[in-house]
Amino acid sequence: MIEPTSQVDRLSGDTVKKNKKSFEMPHIYVILFVFIAIAAVLTYIVPAGQYDRVPGPNGRTTIDPSSYQVIESTPVGPVDFMLAIPKGLMDAGTVVFFTFMIGGMFMVLRRTGIIEIGVDKLTRRFANNTIVIIPVLMTTFAVIATLIGTQELALVYVPVILPLMIALRFDSITAAGVALCATTAGFATGILNPINTGLGQQLADLPIYSGMLLRALAFAVILLVGIFYVTRYALKVRNNPELSLMGDDAKEQEKRNRYLHSASEKTLTATTRQKWASLAAFGFFALLVWGVMTRGWFMMEMAGLFVIMGVVVGLIAGLKTEEISEGFNEGFRDVLVGAMICGIARAVAVILEDGQIMDTLVYSLGNLVGGFPAIFSAIGMFIAQLGFNFVIPSGSGQALVTMPIMAPLADLVGVTRQTAVLAYQLGDGLGNILYPTSGYFMATLALAGVSWNKWVKFFLPLFVVWITIAMGFLIFAQVTQWVG
Repeated sequence: MIEPTSQVDRLSGDTVKKNKKSFEMPHIYVILFVFIAIAAVLTYIVPAGQYDRVPGPNGRTTIDPSSYQVIESTPVGPVDFMLAIPKGLMDAGTVVFFTFMIGGMFMVLRRTGIIEIGVDKLTRRFANNTIVIIPVLMTTFAVIATLIGTQELALVYVPVILPLMIALRFDSITAAGVALCATTAGFATGILNPINTGLGQQLADLPIYSGMLLRALAFAVILLVGIFYVTRYALKVRNNPELSLMGDDAKEQEKRNRYLHSASEKTLTATTRQKWASLAAFGFFALLVWGVMTRGWFMMEMAGLFVIMGVVVGLIAGLKTEEISEGFNEGFRDVLVGAMICGIARAVAVILEDGQIMDTLVYSLGNLVGGFPAIFSAIGMFIAQLGFNFVIPSGSGQALVTMPIMAPLADLVGVTRQTAVLAYQLGDGLGNILYPTSGYFMATLALAGVSWNKWVKFFLPLFVVWITIAMGFLIFAQVTQWVG
């Protein structure tokens, strides 16, 4: 006779099921707070030190690589620790403000209806060949990034392509992947990128943009692998939406309800005012491109332009001032978490700088690289740059801090300076869309509505492949003593 299952047995079974529940990544706030705490502890362990600062290229300040000295420790106390996040938010104010403005502006555009109309037309245009749009967009974004070095333009691309990706039966991660992976492939290899290639070669006393052929080859390989990876994921989602990493996200379902139209639905038609509003929007984007490419506009200028763009396009489309204002408010709310993350992540660097151990970390990484066997010295430089990118995600900032050390170190360990610059480029660029301390990256995820945890699940395999490819190019450069 089979005994009935007791309540205790059932409870015990439930407990086992709960214990077998798969590990869940902590919230990004928790992860960042742990990093901040670790940085604070390090200020009590790592000796304080500093380099002398000297004038560098284009009036920027760089370091004297022979001037490192140990100084009196200034460990971060309870008050400084308490102020780290507010200081981080202030230091990252440009990124935070930009995130709010672009989120608000696109919400106003959505209220005008012109985004839905544009998505409807593009969806019908690519209805029979949807997958073509991914390599076309990624190639375009990557070429722009490798020529002018604007990796942050992913912030602009994502809100524009997100509705289209959803309408074509992909998901938000696909939209983020198209923008972030393409711009990173272009930026990291930097064929004519003034921000990392140009500045890095200046600091290493190399002819500007020399060694273009190998960097172009690296660009092609890394981009093609990225296109294949993103396209493969997109096809998987289109064929089986349950395989989307965004499947359990309520906001993702809202996007699908808004943008996923069946072919039998009536074609959306623009009113006269919406047509004029669309022309005005294109005009503002053309002005944005002109400003970035010819006037050196960056986040502050773009943020100001987006405010004006939202107001003007909204008024032309017939929105009332109250509707425009509420559109901005709704957009601000949608990107609030991402904007906050940008500032909180900056607190890690604030702690290291207040504790005066940032220069010590640079000095130690330089010594570590010098201890690698000659054949792997370039790999050591790459790993050092990849690690340092966590605390200095700015390409130009990392160049100014590390290249004055890595360039002469390259001479000592038998690595050409051209290879040292490539190691810096790849180490800086590839980490920018993995580390939560990268402000523009976290802001882009916020605009896409993708959590960092889900992005890591998507991107980590590609990151490993890209790292392997990068090491392959660096070993080739080391073996051939590449000088460009």
